[in-house]
Amino acid sequence: MTSANAPQAAPTAIEADVVIVGAGPVGLFQIFELGLLGIQAHIVDSLAHAGGQCTELYPDKPIYDIPAIPVCGAQELIDRLMQQIKPFHATFHLGQEVAGLEPQPDGRFLLSTSTGTRFLARSVVIAGGVGSFQPRRLAIDGIEALEGRSLHYRIKSAADFHGRDLVICGGGDSALDWTVALCERARSLTLVHRRAEFRAAPATVARMRELAAAGRMRFLEGNVAAFTGGDAGLESVEVHTTDGGRHRIAAEHLLVFFGLHPKLGPIADWGLELEKKALKVDTEKFQTSVPGIFAIGDINTYAGKKKLILSGFHEAALAAFAIQHHLYPEKRQFLQYTTTSPIMQKRLGVDGNE
Repeated sequence: MTSANAPQAAPTAIEADVVIVGAGPVGLFQIFELGLLGIQAHIVDSLAHAGGQCTELYPDKPIYDIPAIPVCGAQELIDRLMQQIKPFHATFHLGQEVAGLEPQPDGRFLLSTSTGTRFLARSVVIAGGVGSFQPRRLAIDGIEALEGRSLHYRIKSAADFHGRDLVICGGGDSALDWTVALCERARSLTLVHRRAEFRAAPATVARMRELAAAGRMRFLEGNVAAFTGGDAGLESVEVHTTDGGRHRIAAEHLLVFFGLHPKLGPIADWGLELEKKALKVDTEKFQTSVPGIFAIGDINTYAGKKKLILSGFHEAALAAFAIQHHLYPEKRQFLQYTTTSPIMQKRLGVDGNE
């Protein structure tokens, strides 16, 4: 009989050729590029769902710079990627953060997650975006009790706010984008920002000012300083304006977009070379300072780096070939095309005559 207080044996580690850390769009596309080369992956993300910032922060926001897709929503992009990687049967481990990474004497890496899952991986791809991120919260005593009900730091579904009295706080792209998007659908909408200048795209700011001038919404230069409400939810907020005024505004929902605190989290302790809180990589393999560990997407840095989803897709493609060589150094590499390669078409589950 085992004592309840006896130390528990560590769970058996899952053996894997590749573990991808981060299930945002670039991490998902890494599954695809590896799958074309016959390499199966496990993918881990701290969020309970795939999609990263696209799903978590701006699912309805349009994206215009994905090749051959004139426009698609951020969540739509994730849905398309999930469909694209289906043939490769990657194993998802969601709702758990990779807390530790330790090189092993045999060249593999032991990864452990916050829920106790362990991996022995021959290679690792870090596709963690900006790392772990937390919203900058509104500093008003007691308001945290309304978080998730009447106080929101991100929007999952715009439809939840149709026909409601809304107050939006912030002066960046997220605040202005949602102000313009929700203005025509809300019962009332007030935008609150601490100053008259904005960090958002000029065209969006101009549109907001047009809506305010037409009486479709209200802009107040100041800060939300107090609220009324309780178990039933938010009832109103008090805004202190820069001219000394105090305004009580009916509000069912308070949407706060003060930006994020991007942090590398545990990644900063893995012994990888950093530059300005990003992982340094080469532009041939997108390998970090530790052989066998690669980094793609917003988490990495190199000369000429551009933080675009498009750039991350390119990095994933080159990293896949580098990972193949790392796993099978004796194997000669051939560049094959999905349009003509029977092997790749078989992996994709398509008929080359289609």
